Amino acid sequence: MELPDFMSYANKFTQSDFVEKISRIAKRAGSKLVYAALILYYTLQSDKISVKDKAIIIGALGYLISPLDVIPDAIPIAGLGDDMAVLLFVLNKIWGNVSDDVKDKAKERLNKWFDDDEINEIDDLFTPDQGM
Repeated sequence: MELPDFMSYANKFTQSDFVEKISRIAKRAGSKLVYAALILYYTLQSDKISVKDKAIIIGALGYLISPLDVIPDAIPIAGLGDDMAVLLFVLNKIWGNVSDDVKDKAKERLNKWFDDDEINEIDDLFTPDQGM
């Protein structure tokens, strides 16, 4: 899968739009996508991350928020696949700068939308065979 030019979506990102979108799509998107998005969101708030990394995070989150992406989110199953690909691409780039506090905060937030079985699904999100 070729990634879209997600950096052109940087101007779509706002914190309030991110929170609204994640709240609205959480169950449909699944715990893995939501966890990836939350890690990027919380990493963006860190003062220990470079401006360059913040820029690509903003582009990825803007792409997630935008209703006008390569595959519209309204299309079942495939609609969020491109969003997940972008999130994982950016996570792969910045993973070394993601603190355990950010991971814990993101996991804690998942409790708002998912039960324990669904949360346990995130454990294989960053295994070697997933590219992380």
